[in-house]
Amino acid sequence: MGDVSQERPPLTTTTSLWPAAVVVGLGASILAIFLLINALANPTVTTTTVPVVVGGLPAAHSNAVVTGCQQPGTPPPNIASALIVPVRTAPGGPVVHANGGAGDYDCYRSLVTRAPSSQILGFYRARLSTTGWALFSSAQAPTGPEMLFQKAGSDTFYWVVGIAILGHHGSQTKWQFRIYQNSASI
Repeated sequence: MGDVSQERPPLTTTTSLWPAAVVVGLGASILAIFLLINALANPTVTTTTVPVVVGGLPAAHSNAVVTGCQQPGTPPPNIASALIVPVRTAPGGPVVHANGGAGDYDCYRSLVTRAPSSQILGFYRARLSTTGWALFSSAQAPTGPEMLFQKAGSDTFYWVVGIAILGHHGSQTKWQFRIYQNSASI
């Protein structure tokens, strides 16, 4: 027999990077799918601007006369935008929390505005309807006209804003702003 060589033959298998590339590609495609699902399911939050209402009474620069009706978290942010008053509005009485914290939220305040009742009611009809409030009642009470607006709150309750004309004295109109939580859920 001949001489047996001590030399080893070269390796016949080579290491490939394709399996690793497939794993990286699969991971990247799964990530892209979940990013797409997240973008479709959770759209970005856009800020809304207060609509400009042409004609009628302008809004007061400060809603300080009704901010007493706003407590931490109540009314919810999509409802608190209703806490507005027309220009030349002054307090006509204290802020009253009718339930005193027990039961459904209820707050009102008598106000005085140097404008006729038609302009006050028109102010709220224009402002509240452009921000999603629905006028669901307009009636003549013994003291004067009243309007009730309703909107679904982000807290799963319906909220009602009531504007009631209480009387007139010269060029001033005495009226009541009321905001309350309806006891029925959405």
